[in-house]
Amino acid sequence: MQSEIRRKLLAAFSEADGGYVSGQKISELLGCSRTAVWKHIEELRKEGFVLEAVRRKGYRIVKTPEKITANEIQLGLQTDFIGQNIVYYDTVDSTQKIAHELSQKGAEEGTLVVADEQTGGRGRMARVWYSPKGTGIWMSIILRPNIPLQKTPQLTLLTAVALVEGIEEATGLSPTIKWPNDILINGKKAVGILTELEAEADQVHSVIIGIGINVNQQIDEFPEAIRNTATSIAIEKGEKIHRALIIQKFLERFEKWYTTYLEHGFKPIKLLWESYSISLNKTIHARTLSGTVVGKALGINEEGALLIETSEGKIEKVYSADIDIK
Repeated sequence: MQSEIRRKLLAAFSEADGGYVSGQKISELLGCSRTAVWKHIEELRKEGFVLEAVRRKGYRIVKTPEKITANEIQLGLQTDFIGQNIVYYDTVDSTQKIAHELSQKGAEEGTLVVADEQTGGRGRMARVWYSPKGTGIWMSIILRPNIPLQKTPQLTLLTAVALVEGIEEATGLSPTIKWPNDILINGKKAVGILTELEAEADQVHSVIIGIGINVNQQIDEFPEAIRNTATSIAIEKGEKIHRALIIQKFLERFEKWYTTYLEHGFKPIKLLWESYSISLNKTIHARTLSGTVVGKALGINEEGALLIETSEGKIEKVYSADIDIK
């Protein structure tokens, strides 16, 4: 109930687009007294929102906080269900772990778990994902798609497309995709995606998509071991970026492509993914558990597998690997 009231309040400020919203209008919208309106305004102030109050005009938001609270993300968010329920933490072990727990308790589709810091962030193959406080975006989305189990890897590729487009819209940068789950900016890794399933036999109960975005780190803030391969949006842009804006633009693009995917299938996503890929038509080394495949990357198939043409002319399907682009 409280979150629904806050959502309506933020929607009113969003529609005002920097203008004033009268206390009377807020009171009618929320179905509460003017005293209760004041209390909701004070709660926003405690979170770091700067609000101006003018007699006979009402309230307007002058400045949003530097933190990425649920309220800041939802202020101006244009989605129907993705990110409409947000669970925010200052510090967690892992947003992915929290999302799994919420999913098992019946959390609605589109629920977003966001943290300002992760102490146990992880990437693919149980690798550590460096997630310091106040610098990046560490989040997980709960999905409940009615799709066959074998098609769930397609959602990782869909997420990559939405990330490229969301970051581009928010920052003007032009990210690229390195199969299967890395987003690069100027050839260095800025984003990772981790997709996990909750399934039984051939039925998908939920898909949890974890996303880590390096936003405002400087190069000396990265562990020494990854300084040559990692980057952040701020490094490439040359200025600090508002994290909530990136989240909003990503969520909006994600909802668009997710609903398109559920209605029309993978083909539109496949074409977009290939247009953003950095590896197509290049010679790559794909290190799999059973050995290394070397050849030219041709694209992806309907299952999301990478197609590699070897020097012998054989087409290999690679479902999981680390790749180097030569």
